[in-house]
Amino acid sequence: MKRKGLITIVGCVIVIGIVVFAFSGQKPYKNLEASDIVSATVHLLPPDKTIQITEFKELAAYLNEVVIYNKDDSYTEYNGQAVIFTLTMADGSKEEITACNPFIIINGTGYKTKYEPCEKLNNYANELLNNAEE
Repeated sequence: MKRKGLITIVGCVIVIGIVVFAFSGQKPYKNLEASDIVSATVHLLPPDKTIQITEFKELAAYLNEVVIYNKDDSYTEYNGQAVIFTLTMADGSKEEITACNPFIIINGTGYKTKYEPCEKLNNYANELLNNAEE
């Protein structure tokens, strides 16, 4: 009888571990600092406008908050505004990050994302657009 109880407890722990792992996200840009970015633009679709970003501190802060979950290519079936950030990094690499809630596409790979940080990226891009038009 004790063995059956132990097996049940171990089974429950394994199931809880799988659930926690499945719903915990990763922060791909958690260590990004403004000094890591040499140049950046954001392209908004719609309205099909590109803006040069000159201050990187706020952008880096928003990217630090991004949480990704599982890979998901169903973003191609969604309609709505996409904001595409193109970053040139201090090490010479380039990053293309597209925020299209509830997805984020990083260098061509789509992921489900946590809603709030992705929405903040969209709002930030639209704020840049509004300031550029003034």
